[in-house]
Amino acid sequence: MSERKVQSSEEQLNIAGSEPTAKEKMLKGSAWMTAGSIFSRILGAIYIIPWYGWFGADKLQANALYTKGYTVYSLFIMIATAGIPSAVAKQVAHYNSLNEYQVGRRLFKKTFILMLGFGIISAGVLWGISPWISQGDPRMVPIYRSLAIALILIPVMSLARGYFQGYQDMAPSAISQLIEQVVRIVYMLAATYMIMKVFNGPYEKGVVHSTLGAFFGAIGGLLMLLWYYLRKKRSYDHLAEQSANVLEVSDGQLVKEIVYQSIPFIFVSISMTLYNLFDQYTFQPIMQWVTNFSLDSINAQYALFAGNANKLVMIIVSLAIAMASTAIPLLSESVTTGDQEGTRDQITDTLELFLFIMLPAALGMAAVARPLYVLFYSYDHLGIFIMSVSAYTALALGLFSLMSAVLQGVYANRMAIKLTIVGLLIKLVLQVPLTVWLHGYGPVLATGIGTLVSSYLMLRFVYFRFGLDLKRLLKTFNQMMVFSLLMFIVVLAIVFGAGLFLNKFSRLMSVVVLILAVGGGAYVYAWLTLKTRVADKVLGSRAGSLRHVLHIK
Repeated sequence: MSERKVQSSEEQLNIAGSEPTAKEKMLKGSAWMTAGSIFSRILGAIYIIPWYGWFGADKLQANALYTKGYTVYSLFIMIATAGIPSAVAKQVAHYNSLNEYQVGRRLFKKTFILMLGFGIISAGVLWGISPWISQGDPRMVPIYRSLAIALILIPVMSLARGYFQGYQDMAPSAISQLIEQVVRIVYMLAATYMIMKVFNGPYEKGVVHSTLGAFFGAIGGLLMLLWYYLRKKRSYDHLAEQSANVLEVSDGQLVKEIVYQSIPFIFVSISMTLYNLFDQYTFQPIMQWVTNFSLDSINAQYALFAGNANKLVMIIVSLAIAMASTAIPLLSESVTTGDQEGTRDQITDTLELFLFIMLPAALGMAAVARPLYVLFYSYDHLGIFIMSVSAYTALALGLFSLMSAVLQGVYANRMAIKLTIVGLLIKLVLQVPLTVWLHGYGPVLATGIGTLVSSYLMLRFVYFRFGLDLKRLLKTFNQMMVFSLLMFIVVLAIVFGAGLFLNKFSRLMSVVVLILAVGGGAYVYAWLTLKTRVADKVLGSRAGSLRHVLHIK
């Protein structure tokens, strides 16, 4: 291949302007993915307010069934997609950086058939084994089968998102994710209301139609991605025409490459679902062994940590997942071009952005646990404390999601798998003693410890492999932690003070407390990071704009 300078897809799609730096690409991509993920997660949490109430006295039982169904469904999504979307994003970025756009396009077309086949097979398998994995609960069979239908479409939709991400274009993924969520929620709320409030039907039927919403959401997400592709087709055709066409890669080699690259993605992605699945299949027998609680009581406690708390905590974990999605193609491009220094800086920038966002988000959620929980689920003393503990563990979950993506982005696939297994083994070892000792808190802490150990080992590997500037990272961590703790104290004081005057059991008063606490905490954190110019290291020129808006000198 000639040694002429190769233009990136971002540059050629924006010929009129200068090429953005890797950090600017990361910030822009993270902004899109974060916005899409956050709004999607928020919608996925907000719907719980009416949905939860419509089930009345059966709300915890309904949520337990729903959570169990989605945990298994998530596992099948990972299997059906087989890590291929992320691998496609990585490989498309790889070929684009070599100016081989035709190869990337051919890779997408060949993988499309593969993904459609995976979807059909996975849907058939889940439908067939539903009675076997129901743990003797016949209510779960129709729930699993309603989710199986969505598996036909999900792999193709995920593949299309990966293709756009390979061009470092995160907007289609983010917006289609939001549309998917909106369509899903509209259907499930309408169906649940008709079943539970209009026809006074059984709550089991309401849950079945709630899970069926995943199929209609997938249709909405696919249509949005198709619209984006048709809109951008001319630009992609132009890039393909300018392709170097030097590399000769057979169709078989392309498919083999993708399958090989997908193995670590599927294993690491599936690991988070395995953590949840292990809770689902061990919590009940452990609790029946050490307590005399009824099955309904055990299911209710399971719903508190695996359903209620997890749904809200995943809102902030999705921030790290969004950063990870942005980092993979950028790191792949740096590694492909042999830019060791650029790879090191990219990893450091990603970690600093993680600390800047995740530390205040996790501590802030822990501080507002009571009003937040009351708003979504109504007052429950145990549920509030479990959610608070879960918020702290979100840091470990988020760091694990980010670091596993970093290792795969730099082609350290085997190490990513190895260190993920270490965390899962720690979860297995700690699950029984922590659950026996702490009941509903136990599985949450076991997951947090397992992912934290994996994250530490991944950080250690990256530090020695790329020579990260540890002094710079520690300084950033110390500054962000101090500012986050100050913010935490302010938010906690507002929540405590408001609780002395306002009804802590009221949803309306909880909204008032949240507005005051979140607004106050956000301003304190923004003021501290902008005033000390710490935000400039992470956000670059955007920090100056924020200072102007907030009138901070």
